[in-house]
Amino acid sequence: MLIADSVTAGYRAGRSVIHEVDLRVAPGEIVGITGDSGSGKSTLARTMSGLLRPTAGAVTVDGQAPRKVRGAVAMVFQSPRAATNPHFTVARIITEPARIRRTPLPDLAALATAVGLTPDLLDRRPHALSDGQLQRACLARALAQQPRYLILDEATAMLDAATTAGIIGLVTARATDDLGVLLISHDEALLDVACTRIATMHEGTLTPRRASAQ
Repeated sequence: MLIADSVTAGYRAGRSVIHEVDLRVAPGEIVGITGDSGSGKSTLARTMSGLLRPTAGAVTVDGQAPRKVRGAVAMVFQSPRAATNPHFTVARIITEPARIRRTPLPDLAALATAVGLTPDLLDRRPHALSDGQLQRACLARALAQQPRYLILDEATAMLDAATTAGIIGLVTARATDDLGVLLISHDEALLDVACTRIATMHEGTLTPRRASAQ
């Protein structure tokens, strides 16, 4: 289980963005987080992914510190263009985590098919792709790590309805294979459809909203 236990975190000493947040994401479930801009959703995502260390409390991944299980949590960010190197091909973007960790390269063809990318796109660079295509590549990059938990931080905010539906459909299918998902979005209708539980972030604190009847 991916757990935030009384987590407080921020970017400057003495100025916390999230305060004593408790959250659990179990394998096979999709947990939704909504809330206004600036409420702390992205800070929570970065903290639970291990990109930001909490100043109080702890994040654990199946009972271990995030640094001891690198790759167990993968994250897809809101802007695919900010999250990718413009000089890399799509193939390089997807395989870069494996190259950095010196692990076997993923099956590119299978991943491309899974996220809805045609093979001809693998040799292109970001400027030659739409936002939706590039976000699919970012999702493929995350899935290539074979994570136990996946965090999507407003990952569909820049996409059209059809692309959003495709990505959420893929994530939902993967969740049934014991992938735990934290889905952060302003789109409450999307969260209502996709999530098993939803909580609202407000001024750095998290309040459960409902449990789904799914």
